[in-house]
Order: sequence, then structure tokens, then C-alpha cells
Amino acid sequence: MVPTTTITSSETLENSATNSVADKKTSPNESVTVHKSQQNSQNGDNNQKLRVSVQRESAIPMGEYNGAEYIGINDVPLSPRANNAKKVSLLPLIFLIFYEVSGGPFGVEDTVQAAGPLFALLGFLIFPLIWSVPEALITAEMGTMFPENGGYVVWVSSALGPYWGFQQGWVKWLSGVIDNALYPVMFLDYLKSAIPALGGGLPRIVAVLALTLVLTYMNYRGLTVVGWMAVSLGILSILPFVVMGLISIPKIRPSRWLVQDVHNIDWNLYLNTLFWNLNYWDSISTLAGEVHNPKKTLPKALFYAVILVVLSYFFPLLIGTGAVPLQRDLWTDGYFSDIAKILGGVWLRCWVQGAAAVSNMGMFVAEMSSDSFQLLGMAERGMLPEFFAKRSRHGTPLIGILFSASGVILLSWLSFQEIVAAENFLYCFGMILEFIAFVWLRIKYPNAPRPFKIPGGTIGAVLLCIPPAILIGVVLAFSTIKVMIVSLAAVAIGLVLQPCIKLIERKRWLKFSTSSDLPDIASDGPLIR
Repeated sequence: MVPTTTITSSETLENSATNSVADKKTSPNESVTVHKSQQNSQNGDNNQKLRVSVQRESAIPMGEYNGAEYIGINDVPLSPRANNAKKVSLLPLIFLIFYEVSGGPFGVEDTVQAAGPLFALLGFLIFPLIWSVPEALITAEMGTMFPENGGYVVWVSSALGPYWGFQQGWVKWLSGVIDNALYPVMFLDYLKSAIPALGGGLPRIVAVLALTLVLTYMNYRGLTVVGWMAVSLGILSILPFVVMGLISIPKIRPSRWLVQDVHNIDWNLYLNTLFWNLNYWDSISTLAGEVHNPKKTLPKALFYAVILVVLSYFFPLLIGTGAVPLQRDLWTDGYFSDIAKILGGVWLRCWVQGAAAVSNMGMFVAEMSSDSFQLLGMAERGMLPEFFAKRSRHGTPLIGILFSASGVILLSWLSFQEIVAAENFLYCFGMILEFIAFVWLRIKYPNAPRPFKIPGGTIGAVLLCIPPAILIGVVLAFSTIKVMIVSLAAVAIGLVLQPCIKLIERKRWLKFSTSSDLPDIASDGPLIR
């Protein structure tokens, strides 16, 4: 999983235009008008040429940066956008990815109920190779190729055009909000054994609203706060399972790990639970503009996060299935706290419940950060009204946070299984567009500079996408009719929504603008060097 091939490109830009262009540049606190002087040509046309000389250098390890710059054909280097927020460093970024994807073993219990111990354990060893590693590698390459907050929206726009870029943004934002609606539900599911009143009714509704408001405020305070909060919560989430593992050693019976019944497997629940627990590696791309030196930091963070996520799932499952006699029907959301009580007593159960609570807090703030900065990135690209690009005094996307929080509150009444299935269905659509964009950019622009590049050329890129693409087909095939209808309706809304937004822009009912310090995305590909 450590690619070593890279390309460095140097380019000469020749501008030929008849006028000076004034571009409006938006920052959190001020508007700056930037005038770009361009040369006049004899024929008076506005064509621009990009001459690229490609020079191969020696291979570098994963995460190393060769100095390639990110710049559009129509742009000269500009100073970075004014941003009062501090940039995110490596360690907080690792834990932000950890919480985007995992947050610990809370929620994996259904795999044991669906397929038994053996298939649950094998699933969390094999599934990452089929899905997580390819998605993380693609995110590392594309995220360093386009290090801005639009993330996967920019990838798809650059390859397939702004219409499909908007569709990518719509389905991924919607799936992210649906995903975030899970965490208040899971938080209360772990606490309801200690506080039965949280199991339903008015107390549960009040608890969901209060939790959502508190965590939304944490997002408002800044991504650096969220990042270091993720580090602290991550350590607190993992520690009780380390203690549980030590306590369980005398009670472990390896033969329990081999229990399976191929004739009694709920494939829909099994695959959806695996898929939900091991996806969303690409979500961190929408925060690339907030990362310190993303071209070097992002690949390293993804590499370490893959290891952390797999270990955080596999070893708790080893403990739970090996140290406690199997009762498959009990393996449901929240069962790890019962295992903790069996192995260590009430004190360990309380610790695991507390860890589950803080884990869900971490996943909530990480997902909301990704969703809200995605909307900011789309607004900076002119895909959404300008007010989505407004930042708070802490550098956070205020309107994006409010929209994402509203979606969470509206969807939090759904059940765990319904949320996971609907989210996975929408997420699959977005991943199909990402795979197409990744391969298409490799085919059409093989020499475009990629600070991090997966080895194997175009053929390797295609082969990398085949296993996860097959898996997407399997997950979609096992979806229920209800989930399929709801998800297809959501996709259809996006197909209509983009033309409606363009109509609003043409009629000037709302203000749209494109940030001038971002490179242009045109139909002829990724304008970078």
C-alpha cells in the first residue's frame, strides 16, 4: 500500500487577451479586487496555450511531495485566501479520518448477528483490501492533485464537467448528512441501558436535539478545535478495549472464532454493516484546503488511518467473540457494553458506554466538518450561492454547518438499519462517479502532475477500481425496494436541482461568484501544473 511513482511537470503559460480582467476574490473578512494584466496578441483572440515539459524523477515514498504547484491556466500564482483558522496538522488529521470512517468498534456488532464470528472476522480483514485501501489510495492521489475544499466535487467536475460535479456534491452531501443522523441514535442506544428513559418518547427527542446543538457548536468553533478534540476522543474510545483485551485473555477460546453457518446468513445486513463501517475515506478531501501542506500530509494521514481503523475493528471482535459464549441474536448495536460487564463488571461496562458516547461525538463533529466544508468549496466554485462560502470569525462555514445540522435533526427519527441502507445506496452513486473521474483523468491526462501517484499506469488504475466497483454492484443488489425507491428519488432531485440553481443564477435572484484564487476547471481537463 506504499506507492512510489511520481511525476514533476514544469509549464510555460502564454496569455493572449485584449483586456485586463478584474476578478473578485472573497475572504472571510474582506473582498479584494485583483487585476490581472494580460498580453495583447496580433490576432486579438483569447486563446491560451499550455506547454508542458514532463520530466520523470526518482521514486519517492508514500506521502512525499516533489514540489509540484497547483495553478490554473487562467491564473497566475496568488496569495492564499485570508483565513483566520489555523491549518490542521498530521496527528489531528489522522484522527479526523479515523472518525470519518470508524470511531471504534461501535456499530460492528450486527456483522456477528448477520453471519457469525468467522465471517465477521474475515469481513474486517478482507473487506478493507477490496474497498478501503483502493478508496484511500484514490483519495490520496486525487486529494493532492486538487488540494481544495471542494474535494471529490472538483475531481468529478474536472473530468466530467460541472453538471456531474454538482450531482457528486449532492449525493455525497446527502449521504453524509444521513450518516451523521446515526450518531445521536447510537449515542442514546448505548446509554439507554443505564438510562431507560432515553429509549423513546419525549426524553429521547430532547436528548437528540440537545446533543446535536452542542456538537454543532463545536464545529462552529473551528476545525483545529475539532481536530484535537478528535485526538482526545479517539484515545478515550480505544482505551477500554485495551483493558478489556487484557482481562479477557484467560477466557478466550479460539474455537469460538471459527463458528459459522453459511445457510443462516443475512447478506443484506452483513454487507451493509461492513460497507458502512469501512467507507467514507474520501470525505477528508473536502477539508484539504484546511490542511497544512496537504500534498505531503494527506497521504501520510490516510496510510496511518487505514491501519488504525482496521485494528480498532478486528481486535474488539476477537475479544468479544472469543471470550463470551455465542448468542447471535444478542449481537446488536450496544452489545459491547454487555460483553464488558460479563468480562470486567459494571465499572467496565460504564467505561465502554462512555467510550461509545465520546466516539459518537467524534464521528458527528468529523462528519459535519466534512459536509459543511464541502458546501463551502462548492460555493467557492460557483455551484452554490455565495452565502454558502461565508465563514464565521473562527474560519468555519457557518451556513454549511446550519444546513447540515438541520438535515441531521430531520433524519434522526429513522432506525439504525434504515439509515445505514439509505446512506450506503447514495454513497455508491457518488463512488461510481469518483472511479470514472479517476480513470478518465489518468487516460486523458497521464502526464498531469500528481504529487502522490498510485503506480501501475492507466491499466493499474482500472484494475484498482474493479473490485470496489463489483462490491458496489453487490451492495446495491441487496438493497430493499423501499431503500431503492427513496434513494433513487433523492438522486432524481439532484438531477433537477442543478438546472434550477443555474436558472436562479441567470435570473440573478441570488448572488454567485467563483473565487479567483482557485484554478479554472474547464472542459479540457485539470488545469494544474
